[in-house]
Amino acid sequence: MEPVIKEIYDSIVEADQKMTSTKVQEALDQGFDPGYILNTGMVAAMTEVGRLFEEGEYFVPEMLVSARAMQAGLSILKPKMVEANIQSIGKVVAGTVKGDMHDIGKNLVCMMLEGAAFEIIDLGSDVSPDKFVDAVKSHQANMVAMSALLTTTMPNMKVTIDALKEAGVRDQVKIMVGGAPLSTQYAEEIGADGYAQDASRAVALAKSLIGA
Repeated sequence: MEPVIKEIYDSIVEADQKMTSTKVQEALDQGFDPGYILNTGMVAAMTEVGRLFEEGEYFVPEMLVSARAMQAGLSILKPKMVEANIQSIGKVVAGTVKGDMHDIGKNLVCMMLEGAAFEIIDLGSDVSPDKFVDAVKSHQANMVAMSALLTTTMPNMKVTIDALKEAGVRDQVKIMVGGAPLSTQYAEEIGADGYAQDASRAVALAKSLIGA
C-alpha cells in the first residue's frame, strides 16, 4: 500500500477526521484514482473497524468517530468520484420507521454502508410507509434498510413491506431490518430479506443481499 493511502487507512481506523481530509486531498493531488483511494484506503479501513468492533476491541463510540472520519474524506472524494463516473455498488433507502425517533443506530449503519461504497438515501426517523415507497420509486433504489428501537413501532416494518408490495416495487428491492428488539425470526415473519444486529454486520448483509 502506497504511503499516502496507508495514511488514509490509518487515519480512519484511528478516527482522525482532520488527517483523513488532509490525506485524501494529498492523494488526489498526487494523481491517485478516486476509486482506488475509496476502495484501498477507505473501504478497507472501515472493514478493519468492523472487524475490531466484532472482536470487542472497538465499541459503538469508536465506530462512530471512525465513520465520521471516513465521511470527512468522502466529502472531498465525492466530486472527483462523480467526475470519474464511479458507480456505487447499490442504492439504499434507509430510515427509522413511523413513530420511532431513534436514529443513532440507523445513522451508524448509513455511515458504514456509505463507507462500503453504497449510495445512501437517508430519510431520517419517523418515516411513513408512503415515504419509503416514494423514495424507492424516485431513486430507483435496490435496497431498503429499516430500523426500529421500540417494540411498539416494530409492526410498522411489516406495514412498510406491505406498502412496497401494494406499490409493485417489493420485487425490485432487498429489505434488511435492524434494531435492539428485533431478531432473525422476526425479520422472516414480516417478509424481510435479512436482519443485522449491528452496523458492521449490516454491511456484510447488504453486500450479500445484492451479490456484491
